[in-house]
Amino acid sequence: MGDKKLEKVNLVWLKRDIRTQDHAVLKAAESSGLPYLICYCYEPTLISYPDSSLRHRRFVYQSLLNIRQSLSKYDKQVVLFYGEALDVFKDLSKQLSILTIFSCQESGTQITWNRDKSVAKFCKSNDIQWEEKQMNGVQRGIRDRKKWDRSWYVTMNQPVIFNVYQKKPKISFENNFPLPVDFEYSLKEENKTFQPGGESYAWRYLHSFTSERGKSYHWQISKPRESRLSCSRLSPYLAWGNVSIKQILHHTKGHVNYPFNKRAFSGMMTRLKWHDHFIQKFEVECRYETKCVNQGYELLERPLNQDFITAWENGKTGYPLVDACMRCVKETGWINFRMRAMVVSMLCHHFDQDWRTGIYYLARLFLDYEPGIHYPQFQMQAGTTGTNTVRIYNPIKQSQDHDPHGIFIKKWIPELANVPNEFIHEPWRMSAMEEATYNVVIGVDYPKPLVDCKEAAKKARDKIWGHRKNLQVQQEKTRILKTHVRPNRKKINIDSKFLKK
Repeated sequence: MGDKKLEKVNLVWLKRDIRTQDHAVLKAAESSGLPYLICYCYEPTLISYPDSSLRHRRFVYQSLLNIRQSLSKYDKQVVLFYGEALDVFKDLSKQLSILTIFSCQESGTQITWNRDKSVAKFCKSNDIQWEEKQMNGVQRGIRDRKKWDRSWYVTMNQPVIFNVYQKKPKISFENNFPLPVDFEYSLKEENKTFQPGGESYAWRYLHSFTSERGKSYHWQISKPRESRLSCSRLSPYLAWGNVSIKQILHHTKGHVNYPFNKRAFSGMMTRLKWHDHFIQKFEVECRYETKCVNQGYELLERPLNQDFITAWENGKTGYPLVDACMRCVKETGWINFRMRAMVVSMLCHHFDQDWRTGIYYLARLFLDYEPGIHYPQFQMQAGTTGTNTVRIYNPIKQSQDHDPHGIFIKKWIPELANVPNEFIHEPWRMSAMEEATYNVVIGVDYPKPLVDCKEAAKKARDKIWGHRKNLQVQQEKTRILKTHVRPNRKKINIDSKFLKK
């Protein structure tokens, strides 16, 4: 008796593209004519990796439930597995005749790249085609930026993919990698301090931004409190693929409010191009996760001080705005770009700590953690690129400029709730009598500054700029500029090139 003939199917392997529209992968699967399973793998290896956190997994789970609900009327099977992707595919291949696996091109960390190479080897040895689609404007296989700008604009000016779904017979199989009960229970727990995941919520945020919130974007973008409302807050939805850059650009440029909020909206749209710019860097060289962008900076010594690192993590550096930001991102998963740069500056410059001592900690906290942005940006702020201007943020000046009345500070540091504006940025200047008046003792209820920010900044500046003269730093600078900087670059004017009529 011969073996039972296996059902011919395709697989859609979701990664950071959890949505139903403007989805080239799902379009290809739908066009194939075969029934297909939509798969997402919670992989133990990735879950245990130091950049991963429960808040990420919950956001993904919420996003998957959303896509499952959206596609339920078409009887599409969105299946969640708990297992390594390779093991899942091997098991499914014993139950089904898999012709093609469709997925996006993931610009992930080295561990995901190694995983993908193993999957590619499995597909080749089992005569399974693996068809990967480009993510946003990030290109695989390019060696420099000579044509990248033009290609990005061409991609973004293409029509948004309108995905159409048809009902097909359900695929019969056994899920031998179900989510463990306790694991799934942890995913279902709600925490309303975080933005909820899902394509539906992505569009709610986009609509509220273009309809009302975004009008103040350009002048509140650096304010730690106001930016929470006036920024688009789309970064988590972009990070996990609930919405595409193309969808955001087309919607924003075509919105009725665009002519009235042109400066604000153009500013947001320009940052979407920078989004892909940094991911493209990481796509070319994913070693930036663990090695300095400019390898000459591996020679720069930074003595480990665990007390400084712990204080930084817990929001107890003695600098109110830094501490408020660290407590805020721990609780909510989001702070604006300037505040992110400032807290990295404090760790790497004022505390003179290696950037690797904080990289994974913030990765776990950021709900919008995107490897391709996180690692190059963190290093840019840490001053280890050798090409960018070294920005050492004065935490006192940032506080005075962007939270002048200490409203944000007092929200996140209740110890300082009674401190008046005169001292809120530098509470250590209070006398003992003033401390008693405002019911706080600096050094007891709230820490004194661990370093003098002016002295520490001067040392850091001399150290970083002095090291730029190193021969290896200079040689690496030439390589970096050749690889990652577009020739004859001009200031980006996205409005002049995007959706030209």
